[in-house]
Amino acid sequence: MKLGRLNHVGVATPSIERSVAAYRELMGAAVVREPFDLPAQGVRVCFVDAANSQIELIEPLGADSPIVKFLERNPEGGQHHLCFEVADIEEARTWYEGKGVRILGPTRIGAHGTPIFFLHPKDMGGVLTEIMESPKQAH
Repeated sequence: MKLGRLNHVGVATPSIERSVAAYRELMGAAVVREPFDLPAQGVRVCFVDAANSQIELIEPLGADSPIVKFLERNPEGGQHHLCFEVADIEEARTWYEGKGVRILGPTRIGAHGTPIFFLHPKDMGGVLTEIMESPKQAH
């Protein structure tokens, strides 16, 4: 297993629109993708492109969204997770399981349309870590 490219930093927000405005005004973000709902994960998503990665803005889709509790603790939002790419998601899952790292839930399709899973923050130095299979097409 080899650490792949940092694909994105996930940032929970109570308002994608407000966060996009801040990234444009304060950081000079020029490329902001169209927001979309990801009902399977209970979030609305918007990607902000950076030169070497992306910021994934995530907003709850409803009261049962998995990020509601995070926003209760952090009402203005904040860094939620880091996402790293791997060449083969099943190989990576097997490798992490063999290391005794707790995996949160099943492998599922993420916002980039590729398989993902999350690693428990207590096994990753306090950081919720998303592992995603590298997209076949450049983004």
